[in-house]
Amino acid sequence: MTIRIWHQSFTVLSDLGAYDAALRAHFKKVARPDTVIDMHGMQPGTYRSNYPGDDIKHAALQYLHGLQFMAAGLNAEQQGYDAYAISTLPEPALREIRSLLGIPVVGYGESAMLTACTLGRKFGVLVFIDELAELVAENAARHGLGQRLAGVRHVGFRFADVLAAFSDPASLIDRFRSAARALIAAGAEVIIPGEAPLNVLLATHGISEVDGVPVLDSLGAWIKQAESMVDLQRANGTRTCNRGYFSAQPDPERVREIFAFYGLGQRFLEPR
Repeated sequence: MTIRIWHQSFTVLSDLGAYDAALRAHFKKVARPDTVIDMHGMQPGTYRSNYPGDDIKHAALQYLHGLQFMAAGLNAEQQGYDAYAISTLPEPALREIRSLLGIPVVGYGESAMLTACTLGRKFGVLVFIDELAELVAENAARHGLGQRLAGVRHVGFRFADVLAAFSDPASLIDRFRSAARALIAAGAEVIIPGEAPLNVLLATHGISEVDGVPVLDSLGAWIKQAESMVDLQRANGTRTCNRGYFSAQPDPERVREIFAFYGLGQRFLEPR
């Protein structure tokens, strides 16, 4: 039976041709034949350029951009998607979105960390936005995995370098291996390539280990988690908790009223 997954990126996908194409190819390779992954990005004009990192590295700006993620989740459920997959390491509004939706919600970082824990005792994360290291460590702790984290380090290159490497990856892959070896020396037994553009570049070129230590396909991990969560829900009704402050689902109409009050409803939410 077909599974429909709403993929939500933190980038404006129409600004990133090579990355967009690589994502589509990777999803087709990893997902089951009957799984449909529809790609969605941020609205055009969200950022000053094609690089979201200048905003993502600030907690307040990331919080504000999280409103698009909430609205996209509501749209996904309204349109009949079976799962909503946040495809960005910072996982903006992940906890809040789970409280809004009845369909499974999968986070890129969380699913990568959970999978990494089945492959080794400790995992390390490589990022190309320095400021994300603090947030990723905090997210690991919130997911209950802080003691399994060997460290979060800068990979030694940035977003623009990754985009350029889609046509000529050799040098960047060598630099990635050097950064991975430093994390391995710090105790990492699994390497998570943090941001999704780096992940898909490495996966496209078959980089699955460094010196015997697995390099996790984080995108593949959330695809498989989304598929399994949908399978569980269909098989026996397994759903997320809906009790307590962080999990109780508010009235959907009240959510729409609040979006409208702040002038965001017409722009972000699909009409019912």
